[in-house]
Amino acid sequence: MQKYLVRTSHKPRPLPSGRWAITQRWNDLLLAHWPVPEAAMAALLPGWLDVDTYQGSAWLGIAPFWLDRIKLRGVLSLPGLSSFPDLNLRTYVRDQYTGTPGVYCFSFDASNLLAIGVARAVYHLPYYWAEMKFEQRSEREFAFYSRRRFSEREVIFRARYRGLGPTQRTAGHWGGSFEYFMTERTCLFSSNRAGQPIRANLHYVSWPLEDAEAEIERNDLPSAIGIKLPDIEPVLHYSRRLAVYVWPTELARPALAARPVAVAASPSV
Repeated sequence: MQKYLVRTSHKPRPLPSGRWAITQRWNDLLLAHWPVPEAAMAALLPGWLDVDTYQGSAWLGIAPFWLDRIKLRGVLSLPGLSSFPDLNLRTYVRDQYTGTPGVYCFSFDASNLLAIGVARAVYHLPYYWAEMKFEQRSEREFAFYSRRRFSEREVIFRARYRGLGPTQRTAGHWGGSFEYFMTERTCLFSSNRAGQPIRANLHYVSWPLEDAEAEIERNDLPSAIGIKLPDIEPVLHYSRRLAVYVWPTELARPALAARPVAVAASPSV
């Protein structure tokens, strides 16, 4: 019998300097992406970030999933942070100062008030409190519902999706592919209370992707930031589990940017 080797992670990337602050696991994640004109996306970004494009377009992504195994360094566990659904609206950018590729999120919705408070206070992320439901209908089929609370306008996301299994295209993440473009992002950008550009470095232990199908029944997230999606089907991916390590925030300026150390191993707890 002929054997095929499927690569489920990239070459080990250097770890950021210092120690990670938070670790968590993302589960049953849908990634839905639409191409958006670069100029429309650039108008929504802070001036210190450039739009990163693929095949001439900016990309707007929506990612519903649920988190567990959440741990703050030095803390065994926090009551109320065992697991909860999450939803983010994202695009892909580069820091004008360093050229570092990263993710910029326009919004996060979550049902856990403690997690929202930590994310807003420590990482200055635009989190919103939402009524959320995550239902597993079969081994790889899920239903997700989110309705933002206390919002001036109704912001609802409702979808059903399923993972279809890995393929050579999704497992490889080859350079030049869309999978490589969206996953090779080692930091999350934001701004602190003083308006200074900041970033939190990220490390993924692995990012196993699969093809996916989805029925997105309602999606108010793009219109909430003034984006009209094209009338086409989104590019869809599914990831069953992803271990994520998050470093403390730092100023995103050349003199203060963290210098990676040449370590190729996964972080130790």
